Amino acid sequence: MNYTTEKSATYKVKGLAGIDTAFVLFFLALEYGRAVTMFSMDGLLMGVTMSMVLVLPYFLPSQFEKPLFANWMISRGSVALFGIVLGFMFRQSLGVLMPESFRFMPLTFLILASMVSCYIQFYGLMKLRLAK
Repeated sequence: MNYTTEKSATYKVKGLAGIDTAFVLFFLALEYGRAVTMFSMDGLLMGVTMSMVLVLPYFLPSQFEKPLFANWMISRGSVALFGIVLGFMFRQSLGVLMPESFRFMPLTFLILASMVSCYIQFYGLMKLRLAK
């Protein structure tokens, strides 16, 4: 691991901040691209949820150094756009290249990624820290 020292003698780990929520964002975008056909109420709610998963993890406490907010938005926006395009392609391939029963696979992976991310976030918030 790479460590950088700051003047206050605390250590920050250089690495990828928010990688767990990036997986949640990707699978949510995949499901959005697969399921939403026109502007509807479920599409609106999934869009609002996707925008929250896009922005809000930047403000979660983390042991990693955070990039600039603009860089965060560009990288997370590209993950979301890639997921939407892949979800649209997935929807087009159902029944042609893949069996129709695979249509719930993105939602299954979204639920699993969300459970793991929730565990990681709660562990980060609840772990014991020594008082100074």
